[in-house]
Amino acid sequence: MPTPTAERAAATAAPEVTDPTQHAAVGALEPAFVEDALYLPEALLFDEILAVDVASQRVRVRMPTHADLPLTNLQRDVPPKHPRHVSGGLMVHLTGMVAFVHFYYVLGLRIGDGWSGFGVRIHGARYPRLTTIGPPLELECEATRVRRLGGKLVIRYAFRFYQNDELVYEGDQTAMWVQEQA
Repeated sequence: MPTPTAERAAATAAPEVTDPTQHAAVGALEPAFVEDALYLPEALLFDEILAVDVASQRVRVRMPTHADLPLTNLQRDVPPKHPRHVSGGLMVHLTGMVAFVHFYYVLGLRIGDGWSGFGVRIHGARYPRLTTIGPPLELECEATRVRRLGGKLVIRYAFRFYQNDELVYEGDQTAMWVQEQA
């Protein structure tokens, strides 16, 4: 007999589409998505889902940048040596938030069904250019390896964050999603 999670995943699985911007989730954040998140809405930080590509295990979201972002709001502005910018530590936090988009929309899993997730390893992180305040970011997450180990999913993710079409962050990380046993 299928579990409630399996039934929900089957019911919410999007049909394959050739244009990932046509997925039903694309657009403003859905209240059910925000309610299911492991963090309060203020910690999600992105405001729009741009693409959900189930076939390629990839999602893309938009995030505004402004001087009131966490950690960024505590920076000293010392031009030209240290201008205000989106904090690198915040970018690592954002990898977890965009991985949750993958968890929710690509895998069809829900925190409300007993799942939880944690980052377990940062294999690499690279900041090829300073992320400035003002232009929005586009955050892309792609699952490059998905393994099921008992009641756990271990997923290796590739992250690419862009500002004005230029790469500003690239990460290679592993997360573990675990379902609580009833």
